[in-house]
This record gives sequence, C-alpha cells and structure tokens, in this order.
Amino acid sequence: MNTPTSTDARKGPARVLFDKVTKRYGASPVAAVDQVSLDFPAGKLVTLLGPSGCGKTTTLRMIAGLEMATSGRILIGDEDVTKLPATARDVSMVFQSYALFPHMSVMENVSYGLKMSGFAKGAIASKANDVLKQLGLDKLAARYPNELSGGQQQRVAVARAIVLEPRVLLFDEPLSNLDAKLRRYVRQEIRDLQQALGLTVVYVTHDQEEALAVSDTIVVMNNAVIAQTGTPRELHDLPQTRFVADFIGEANVLPCEVVSNGTREQPAVVKLGGLSLHTNACEGTATKRHVAVRPNRVTLQAAGSPNTLEATIAKATYVGEQMEYIVQSPLGDLFVTSTDTDNPISAGSTVALGFGVGDVVLLRD
Repeated sequence: MNTPTSTDARKGPARVLFDKVTKRYGASPVAAVDQVSLDFPAGKLVTLLGPSGCGKTTTLRMIAGLEMATSGRILIGDEDVTKLPATARDVSMVFQSYALFPHMSVMENVSYGLKMSGFAKGAIASKANDVLKQLGLDKLAARYPNELSGGQQQRVAVARAIVLEPRVLLFDEPLSNLDAKLRRYVRQEIRDLQQALGLTVVYVTHDQEEALAVSDTIVVMNNAVIAQTGTPRELHDLPQTRFVADFIGEANVLPCEVVSNGTREQPAVVKLGGLSLHTNACEGTATKRHVAVRPNRVTLQAAGSPNTLEATIAKATYVGEQMEYIVQSPLGDLFVTSTDTDNPISAGSTVALGFGVGDVVLLRD
C-alpha cells in the first residue's frame, strides 16, 4: 500500500445526488425517507431543515453510509456509493455531541483520522498543524477536551473532519449544545470556512434562523418527503405550502378566494376580506385557497384609510427592537410587528390593515 503524504492531490468537493431514495426500517410500512430525489451541488452548503422525525437526519446518515438505502441510488461525484460502507465514501461528519476522544489532546484528536488512514508521520504533523492554524486552534493543541469551551470543542470537531480533506462534509445539528450568542458566532465560522475552502457541506438542523443564516440552499422536509427546496430568501418570501409558510419564520395563514391564478407574466389576483390584491402565480386550480402574510408585511394605518381593512389592536407588546401586536380583524386574529417603537399603538385602538405588492403570498395548499 502506498503511504499517503501531505502532497497528495486533493480530489476536490463532490456533488451528491439522491435518485428516488427510500429508507424503511425492518418491515415497517412507514418510510423514514420516501422516494426522495435531491441534487447537492459541489462546493455549496445545503441544509436539511424540518421538525423532529421528518427524515432529515436519516438522509444525512445515508450520505455518510451509516444507514443503507432500502431502494434508489446515492451518488457522490460520479460514483454510485449506495451499497458502499462509510469507510469507502470519502465523507466526514461532525456529530451533535462532537464525539471528541476525552483522553486525547487537541492535536491527537485532529491527527487520529490521518493515522488511521495510513499517512506518514511527517505528513500527519504538517496537515494537522495547518488545519489547527486555519481554525485558530494552534495555541490549544496540547489541551484536552475538558479544558475547552463549547465553541472550541466545536472547532476541534470541524478540524478533525476537514483535515482528511473529504469530498463531502456533513454536520448533524452541530450547534445544538451551544448557547444562543455562541451559536451565532460559530455558525458564521462554519459558513466562512465552507466558502473559503469551497467545501460541499450538507447540514442538518431544526432551527429555521440557523438554516437561513448559513445556507446556499435549504431543503425543507416533512413526513419523510421534500416539502420545498429553494434559497433562504425564496423559502421565506415565497413559501408554497401552509407547512413551509408556518415553519420558516412567523406567518399569518389566511383563507382567500382566487380570482385569477396568474401566469409567469401576470400576477395572480385574490380576494382577501373584501380587498382585491395582486400576488404571486402559484400551482393549483382550487378557488378556495390560502395566503401567507409575514407579520412585518402588514401595515398599520390610520382608521378609514382607502383599500384597507378595519381592525382593533387587542394586545401590544414591546420586545426591544420592535412592537408586537395581536390584531382582531375580519380575517381573524393576526400577528403584526412594527419597528416603530417610539410611537406604539395602545390596545383597544382602531386601525386599518394595509397590504402592499408582494406582501401577500398565494399558497399551493
């Protein structure tokens, strides 16, 4: 066997392809992942997002080879890896628990995979030192995991994964053990590292804000299938279903009557509480549908304003950077936010609800 050296050519990040992949456990009639087809582009960060039990972690583990697909194909680059074990897939995973060896120093943890892969001693030291410097861990090389903060442990886990220069890097809920402030810092570190190295990253989380912050593309999963795929802005601004609208951030989901479904060139027209509004074209033929309206896209105007709906402020809450209102209207109770904290509207006040172009999103179901 040829001993790897630090000068071995890196194969580079790889595309991952799922072709009608299904995973069932035993004789269960319910699939954990059901006929999923996905394309994870090389050099991009794709997040699998969804509630517990939706199939996102099972999908990640099938990429890693820790679970085997019941049917369908999985390709990494041009290679069909569907039946290959984890050790033959050239992927690395950062686990939720970090899975650091407590009896090994930072340097030993990062070097471990290189030793197991048969790298020469000099190459191991060189590659490990390079990665530790890259992640700002070189001064912590002699410390043990119990001497590190949560954020430092996370970086060691990432260093141990990328030192092997995998074609695909996998993250399984990597920030769940960190406090809110540290999560924001570490997620940006992960994003910066992915972009700097051009890594193919598949990232699993149930945290919507985290997914919006780090991703090139988000795959929303629900009940073992894909609910919607798109960029963070597409999913936030143009959700296609009630589930996605409600899961990605806050949304008021309201019944409407579709007057015109619209086309690529022409907007759709809906009636909402007596108002006729232009909105996005969307698949579906039913006339009784729903729209989604983000809380910050409802404008609170003076009572009697034209093309508005009269409503009453039921509750007003100051939360620092914005006001939060519960508004009673002909459409039902709406959640509305406003950045105008200097002029709050008191509970019991009569207001007018206004909706501008792009504020109301027509849903498929």
